[in-house]
Amino acid sequence: MDKEYFRPKTVSEADYLFSSGEKRCIPLGGGTVLSRSKLEGVCLVDLRDLGLDRLDLTGQKLSIGATVTLQQLIESDSIPPQLKDVVRRTASLNVRNQATIGGYIVSAGGRSPLAIALMAMDALLVWHPTEEKQSIGDWFTLRQPAGYWINSVQINLNANLSYQQVARTPMDQPLIAVAICRWKSGRIRVAVGGFGTAPLLAVDGPMEQGILEAVDNALCSSGDDWATAEYRREAGVVLARRILSETER
Repeated sequence: MDKEYFRPKTVSEADYLFSSGEKRCIPLGGGTVLSRSKLEGVCLVDLRDLGLDRLDLTGQKLSIGATVTLQQLIESDSIPPQLKDVVRRTASLNVRNQATIGGYIVSAGGRSPLAIALMAMDALLVWHPTEEKQSIGDWFTLRQPAGYWINSVQINLNANLSYQQVARTPMDQPLIAVAICRWKSGRIRVAVGGFGTAPLLAVDGPMEQGILEAVDNALCSSGDDWATAEYRREAGVVLARRILSETER
């Protein structure tokens, strides 16, 4: 296994490593995934000394630095309680203390609770050095970085998130999960997960009617070794109906 590890102290040092072209450089956050990988001929660039562990609130927009840990999200006063609950479901305390939001998003699959919630919230990834903003849906679809590393994750706080899941135990990854985000403007985004390589977007728009049908359609091909598509379709509609009934009260 041929790996090199670097922990630059400045952004310019990190930029040099990524731009040199001598080896493929991979950004490293908390190390919960890449430290166990079997990639050869790469250099791991630890981003933890670059000041990316900040949460900055401007109006209703929250910018979460890429090396903010999942536990920091729970401890922050800026994170809505519903999102904190999703983070708790995502990983144990030991993992939350190490895993970073940037690393989590890059490695997340379709059974990742926080990824499903962020899909519903229409989170934006801001890439360094281009400052290009990429929707999290585009990332999960393409898996093509728009820069060297994720600089921050942006979410809007002027929307209400609701999340429901079915799992074998409270800390298991979900067999089926539904996240619904409502904006004051009337916009609604519905994401489903619990299977596959990425969450699926079922609804995005001013759609008061047809949400249950959209969830059912999104789950048509969701069968795998963990659950059948028929089960997920039925359970997904139940979860969506429950969320809608609770938010209408």
